[in-house]
Amino acid sequence: MTAPVKSSPLALTVLALLHYKPLHPYGIQQLIKQWGKEQVVNVGQRAGLYRTIERLHTGGLIAVRQTERDQQYPERTVYEVTDEGRAVAREWLDQMLAVPKGEFPVFPAALSNLPMLTPAEALDVLERRAERLAAQRADLASQLAAHTEDGVPRVTVIEHEYLLAMVDAEERWVRAVTADLHNGRLTWSPEMLAAFDEQRNAGAPEGG
Repeated sequence: MTAPVKSSPLALTVLALLHYKPLHPYGIQQLIKQWGKEQVVNVGQRAGLYRTIERLHTGGLIAVRQTERDQQYPERTVYEVTDEGRAVAREWLDQMLAVPKGEFPVFPAALSNLPMLTPAEALDVLERRAERLAAQRADLASQLAAHTEDGVPRVTVIEHEYLLAMVDAEERWVRAVTADLHNGRLTWSPEMLAAFDEQRNAGAPEGG
């Protein structure tokens, strides 16, 4: 008996694309890019996609449909989703949509160590982040506008709406923090943090 296949955004996307039609790995990678899904699914390294396909195949969620042979290309294995794969994909999708998952993104982890910088250094790096977020927001907004003009069904680009909303909210938050750093409403120093730590330890119960 094989172990259950662990869900992941890439594994779900592969199953979803194979719901659409049987595909070989290169076709899956190209379709992800054509449909703009590379913004939410990491397919930068083809090896990662092949490992995911192998896990799905070993787990019985996809099966080999046929092997294509063409003089212009190397031999290609075409996969199709199995009935079990369809059921598992629906379970994964339900869980991913309905249940918020505890994740550990890089930015909050970096923020938790902000006292390593001086307020002036923090202001500089966060202002640079805000500018990058602004460019990202403009790019996402442009893509969404183009999709709308082309009559693309909204449901096929709904993740772009989410990304735009998240980037917009983060940019506004970062700019609010940089404003507080600029005018001194948010500040710290080694002495201030040492005094706070000393006060906190003085109030802690012994042996705690």
